[in-house]
This record gives sequence, structure tokens and C-alpha cells, in this order.
Amino acid sequence: MEKILYIIKKIIPRKIFKKFQPIYHYFLNWFSSFIYRNPSEELIVIGVTGTTGKTTSSYMILKMLESAGFKVGLTSTAMFNDGKQEWMNDKKMTMIGRFFIQRIMRRMVKNGCQYAIIETTSEGIVQYRHKFINYDFLVFTGLYPEHIESHGNFENYKKAKGLLFKHLESCKSKFVNDKNIVIKAENGMKKIDLNRVKKTIIVNGDDEHVDYFLSFKSEVKFVYSKNENAKENFSNDTKIVNFGNIETDEKGLSFKVGDINFNTKLLGEFNAVNFMNAVSVGMAIDISMDKIKKGLENIKGIAGRIEKIEAGQDFTVIVDYAFEPNAVKNLYKMLDNIPGLDDRKIIHVLGSTGGGRDIARRPILGKIAGEKADFVIVTNEDPYDDDPEIIIDQVALGAERAGKKNDVNLFKISDRENGIQKAISLAETGDIVLITGKGNEQAICVANGEKIKWDDRAVTRECINNI
Repeated sequence: MEKILYIIKKIIPRKIFKKFQPIYHYFLNWFSSFIYRNPSEELIVIGVTGTTGKTTSSYMILKMLESAGFKVGLTSTAMFNDGKQEWMNDKKMTMIGRFFIQRIMRRMVKNGCQYAIIETTSEGIVQYRHKFINYDFLVFTGLYPEHIESHGNFENYKKAKGLLFKHLESCKSKFVNDKNIVIKAENGMKKIDLNRVKKTIIVNGDDEHVDYFLSFKSEVKFVYSKNENAKENFSNDTKIVNFGNIETDEKGLSFKVGDINFNTKLLGEFNAVNFMNAVSVGMAIDISMDKIKKGLENIKGIAGRIEKIEAGQDFTVIVDYAFEPNAVKNLYKMLDNIPGLDDRKIIHVLGSTGGGRDIARRPILGKIAGEKADFVIVTNEDPYDDDPEIIIDQVALGAERAGKKNDVNLFKISDRENGIQKAISLAETGDIVLITGKGNEQAICVANGEKIKWDDRAVTRECINNI
């Protein structure tokens, strides 16, 4: 069916298709939900959205719920989980075509999942991919200017996110038994014996757009904040969760929620916010803090997110998904907490994406790397139909403005594997090699919709072994 629709889409003239595109997307979402018998009605659905931290937060929620004894499914940028098996996302898309999302949710139901975590993007929302998903919890991680060229401007981007929260208002109530399994209530009397899942919004209270996302209707509103006086800023019916005492070093991240200390294995102060998304979900579901703490402290790492590559080398290699300026800045803030950093070289491999995605960030990325790293290697990332050499030049321009000199401490290497190999060859004992932009993505997207099989982590291990 999907192949037939793809062929029809190709046959219809572009101008005509664009005019009727909203109807096309809406119909496909309705039809896929119908075909798979509305699986979201049989699951407690947690949607996670925001500019950054969606994937990490989604994974943390997954592991926290699993540790608490629940069976959980997941669709995210990094991976999928149908409640029985977990595998890497090789689709180069977060919210995959409508049939995929409904199909994997049906598999979650078949596999006995109680919860489904759906990482929900603004692009997916604009294409109505959220429309026939009955959400119960929405988690807002934070918002800042990104994906602007895709949406036209920041206000449109924010409103696209807002459509998801508006959608929650129309999502039907669900009822669960004492094992948190969704049960169909056949009449009003039976509903008394069941627990109703309250529609809940969980929001980063330290984000400047918090009021906008709290303005949407829900039965429960959770706000987490580092501000001890946050309660003064919100209505009395909003539940406030304070956290603080954030400390981070090369061993991991620690923070405090109330009187409970969390000592995690993940790096980076920014991950405290991601952890709080999971903590808040756990509290909203009424999981004990001991179980929440145990589940989150057991997380050893997340694929492609500040992932250390160990292949017997005497220097540090980190692969990270960071592809936009704020995320790269956060990565360097994390490195600032490593002892003796001044005595170690930083070698940064990066690029930027094509396909009309935020061209303005390219020199900004180069400038950040140029200011922070000792060596900058600009290489190919995901050019799509754009000229990869132009993208590389635009990123390198930022590094040059930061003082880097071509073929001295700045290298433009088109082939990504050769770029990584160059970085490895420059590294000496104790140095740090950063490889950013793709994380655990399983392909490089090039012209004419083609995908080249790829994994930064596997290629990096091979490059280290070739030293």
C-alpha cells in the first residue's frame, strides 16, 4: 500500500500535489490508524517534544519505566523498541511515515506493552502524524530557534509544537486496571472500578516559553525548575518539582530532587534537564522515588549521545549527535569539567546538513569549533541534494573567522571516513577527539533520495584500529 501511494505521489505534478498535500497527509494518518485498529487507544502514550533533548529524555523515560516493572515501547530518532526487541533507527527520520508509527504501536500492543513513548517532532506535527495518536502525557523539553527555514520563522515553529498540546485537549480518556493496562470501559458504572489516566502536561519551567505551553488545557500540569521560588510564578494547581545541586565531572552527573540525591553515569550538566523529564513522568505516574532513582542511575549510556568509543587507544574519542549550535556549546561546557583540559588537544570533526535545513547555522557551528578546538576538520554530513563542498566551505568559513588557518589547524576533507581518520592521526596520548553531527545515525543522505549505509561509531573504531 505504501509503495502504491509513493508511486501516485511521484506521478502527480508537484504544484498540484503541494496544493493538496495537507489533505494527503491527513488522509494517510487517518487511514494508517484505521488499518492498524487505533493502537494508541490501547496504550498509555507519552509524547516528548522540544528543540533538544527529546531522544535522550525518551530513552531515560523508557529505562525508568522498564526498571519500575512496566513493558514499554519507543519510537525515537535514535532507536525503536516494540516491547520485545530494540533496534537502531535506520530511517533518518524521527516520526517515520504514518504506517510505520501505527504499525509499531500495534506491535507494542501485541507484545503486552502498557506504555508507548513517541518522540514527536514539529515536522511530524505539521504533517498530521500526531493527529490519530491518543496521547496521555506530553513532555516539553525546551524551545529555542532551530528548524526555522523549514517552518518560515520561529513563531511558526513554536505554534507547530503548540498544535500537539492543543491536540491533547481532544484526546479521549482512557481507563486502566491496577496493572496499568488499558481496559475498555463498556458503560459508566464500570468506569468507577477503573483508574482514569489523567491528561498531563510536563514542562521545563526554566524555559522562556513555559507559559505558552502551560496555557493549553490538561487535567494535570507538572513543572520542574531549578528556581526555588518557582511556585510564585505558576498557578496553585500546577505541581512544582524543584531540582538543584547539579555537579558534573568525567565520572558522571549528580543532582538533587527534594532530599533525594541522584548519582548518574551520564556526562554533561545539560543532562540534568533530560533526567528531570523522566523524573517528572515517574512522579506523574506515581512511581516511588526509589524506583525512579534506581532506573535512572542504572543507565550507562545512550547510543550516539556523548558516546565514548573504546578501541584500545590512549586518547578519548566521543561521538555525539549534536548538530546545532546550542547542543555543540553544551558539549564544550561538558568538556570544561574535565581535569587538565588545558594540557590536552581537542580535535573536532563536524559538518552540517543540506536539504534546506537552517543554512545560517553552518558558519556558527564552524566558529564554535574554531574557538574551542585546537584542530577543526570539516567534512561531509548529510548533503541531500545540496553541493557538499559548498556546505563544507560555509562551515569552514566560521572556523576561519575564529582564527583557524586552512591546512594548518583547519582541514576540509570531503570524505567523512578520511576526515575521521585525519582526526585520529592527529590525536596523541590524553587528547580528545569529538565527532559530532550524526551520533548513531545509520546512513548518510545524498542526492536523489539515496542513502549510504553509515555509522560514525563503527567507522571510528575502524579508523582507530588502522593507526
